[in-house]
Amino acid sequence: MPSKTFVPAFEAKVGNWTYYSCLMSYAQVAREISFAHELGGNSDLGTMIQRGVGSRTKEITDYLLTNENRFLGAIIIAVWGGDPNYLSVSMDSESQAVLQGVDRNFGVLTFDGTQQFFALDGQHRLKAIKDAIKQNPELGSEDINVIVVPHFNTTDGRRRTRRLFTNINRNAKSTNAQENIALDEDDSFAILTRRLLDEDPFLSRDKVVLVFKKVGEDGELILAPRPISSGPSWSSISVLYDIVKEIGFNLPCASGQSKQRVADDLLDQSFEVLTLRLQEMLDACGNLRQRYLASLAPKDLRAPKGRDGAGHPFMRPAIQVQVARVVRHLLEQEFLEWPEIMKRLAALDWKMTAAPFSSMWIETPENPRSKGKMASANTQILHDLLLVHLAPRSKAQISRALRAYLDVMKTKYPVPAEELFELLPVDAD
Repeated sequence: MPSKTFVPAFEAKVGNWTYYSCLMSYAQVAREISFAHELGGNSDLGTMIQRGVGSRTKEITDYLLTNENRFLGAIIIAVWGGDPNYLSVSMDSESQAVLQGVDRNFGVLTFDGTQQFFALDGQHRLKAIKDAIKQNPELGSEDINVIVVPHFNTTDGRRRTRRLFTNINRNAKSTNAQENIALDEDDSFAILTRRLLDEDPFLSRDKVVLVFKKVGEDGELILAPRPISSGPSWSSISVLYDIVKEIGFNLPCASGQSKQRVADDLLDQSFEVLTLRLQEMLDACGNLRQRYLASLAPKDLRAPKGRDGAGHPFMRPAIQVQVARVVRHLLEQEFLEWPEIMKRLAALDWKMTAAPFSSMWIETPENPRSKGKMASANTQILHDLLLVHLAPRSKAQISRALRAYLDVMKTKYPVPAEELFELLPVDAD
């Protein structure tokens, strides 16, 4: 005979729903809550409600197993059957007057043991809990908030539950990439990016790195997107994060790429190295820092009025990212050491119409108000051309890069192949 289940709960009401906020252990969740598709006799509900449990589950499982600061938000579950009964509980206010009113809507949900729970929201968390407990049963004693809504296995009941599921998932808003950079306390590169914005003498200056696109009168915040088409900013927070990841790939904090926050001393060591690298790269890339600070209108450094092609390439986020990726590639492959890479970057002609940056610039003489525009789709061509300007490995590599430029830009590359051949190491083919 099924045994009864007792769950402490707060009864609450919203709209036309009565629901219960409960506390369950991970072990109880893993044992008693199912996925909709696992529940027999209701394939329609399973099809309509159950979302795929994909690769993201492994990330949450690893998080539960390795992060001592782990925390999961509430799971919303529906329940049918089990003859549920809610028993309110009151406290003795005469002996404990200070508790008067605290017991509002507090009680115990009881089920006769034949109930079936299934997840309406939190399927990835549910699967991760089940998987994590298999690997570490001690996690079963930890707790999670569970919101229980009643489900009735009728035509109207299924329709009502589907509507609830749709509303939950339509109105839920997960954090985007920019918000993760601004908030994440376990991602070392997000932490370092924020610290740079607080402490670096150049990057911490007002508007150098665009963080917010909009700050509303009522306090709402919209974080800046990746591209910057105008204004005084050098870059955006998400692009700075990408640069930090690329040139910081071998920092002490990056060892093992743990999902859990690394020790503060490793972050401090990494920050010191990263700060120096960024300063040296900004100086090597067309003396960007000095030119930015000396400019009366930094936006004109990006695109001088009437002479857009004379603008500084390293004011363009798309170019910033490609430079950082090339630097990482050269370091990882051990083609060049950091000082030599900086020296060769400094030797480039840092204006948009000059090679190799001309691969990202299209002249537009038909538009008298603009002398050119960014060719944002050409980032791979720029990447390949930067490699052959900084550290080519073969004549074939150079020829391929120049051919790609010709195919897309419909004009010959401004630097002859023979000039680039001279940059080849002595033992190159």
